[in-house]
Amino acid sequence: MIGLFLGDTDFSELVLKKVKKLKKKYFIIDFSKNNKFKTDKNTHKISIGKFGEIIKLIKEKKSKKVLFAGKIAKPNFSSLKLDLKGIYYMPSVIRASKQGDAAIIKSIIKILASEGIKVISSIFFNPELSLKKGNYSRVKPSKQDIISIKKGKAYFNKLNNLDHIQALVVADSKIIASEDKEGTKKMLSKLKKNSNGILIKLPKIKQDLRMDLPTIGLQTLKDIKKYGLRGIVLKSKKNIFLDKKEVINFANKNKIFINII
Repeated sequence: MIGLFLGDTDFSELVLKKVKKLKKKYFIIDFSKNNKFKTDKNTHKISIGKFGEIIKLIKEKKSKKVLFAGKIAKPNFSSLKLDLKGIYYMPSVIRASKQGDAAIIKSIIKILASEGIKVISSIFFNPELSLKKGNYSRVKPSKQDIISIKKGKAYFNKLNNLDHIQALVVADSKIIASEDKEGTKKMLSKLKKNSNGILIKLPKIKQDLRMDLPTIGLQTLKDIKKYGLRGIVLKSKKNIFLDKKEVINFANKNKIFINII
């Protein structure tokens, strides 16, 4: 029995679909904003503040493993209803929330570990969604692009695991934009049109790779075209690549490179 902590974004739906296809026994704790999994008979809607109830459910289901998939947004802590374990554990979650959404999930993982519950990789059942090293488009990075990519990679290597940055834009070996807690789309919206940069999305050096992997899909490529970027770079086997066929076709049609390093 696998416990699925599911949030928003299409990725959570793909995970559930694959688990069903593999005929795995599962239950869902729905952390999405609008209860998107409410029609599934195995769904449980439990407040993030009710750790006692969450842990009790996991143990009742005799599940020793859970995974997180999809965006789990920062809750409104002032309105959360807490049970006894929620009261005990919530201060650590609130402290983590000041460092971003990823830090919230990381704090929950620590809490589950203290209760003997293991969190596995979000792509455990969907390894096909993570691409390995190579160039996936007809267009390839130029020599100048490769220099710029190395500059961006060096920037990521200096980050600590609590920084919000999972994406940046580099042009002519200069960092022209970097992501904050508002996300990649918001970062791109601040660019000038025809910026001629490269979008680089990499995990941080000490990032917990069980969750919150850099993710792209067709909308990402449409944004790349909108702001005149040359291509996108991801880390081999440390990415979530949605809409693969559509993304590659779009990239080829619009002369955008997709490079996995």
